[in-house]
Amino acid sequence: MDRDQYYMNIAIAVRKKANCLGRKVGAVIVKENRIISTGYNGTPERIKNCTDGGCVRCRDRETYKESVGYDVCICVHAEQNALITAARFGNAVEGSNVYSTLRPCFDCTKAALQAKVDAIYYLHDWQHPIGKLQEQYALLQSTFPDGVHKVDLDDPEVGWANVRVPTST
Repeated sequence: MDRDQYYMNIAIAVRKKANCLGRKVGAVIVKENRIISTGYNGTPERIKNCTDGGCVRCRDRETYKESVGYDVCICVHAEQNALITAARFGNAVEGSNVYSTLRPCFDCTKAALQAKVDAIYYLHDWQHPIGKLQEQYALLQSTFPDGVHKVDLDDPEVGWANVRVPTST
């Protein structure tokens, strides 16, 4: 097992805490070959979990289809949680690498770029469904100094982690 697979396996373990009804995502931030922060997706502290009905976007799948409504979703993405947690505990992320079980969305990509993350490593791909926006997304991701890389690793829980759970409203 190489270093990237090692850290991705840790991101997979972190993902088990995700409480979103959508995809389950885990992230690990590594600097100088040391884990400095982790994060998973779910509601902010003191807010009812998605699994308990806390997020309207998770509850109303007809209105908020996949890749729609991120701006009104109350969930914090795994990569954002990892970046925020690092800041909260005084761990600088400049020059770090992010390992995420899902290729980061627009907002997480922008946050990582602004925090001066050097590289992104992901397990499962994400593409924006609108072509022109996908071009913009690719442009954003092309600006990481050390690039964006897919990690080849078997994910025995891919079905559980990447399926949007149907709910009733």
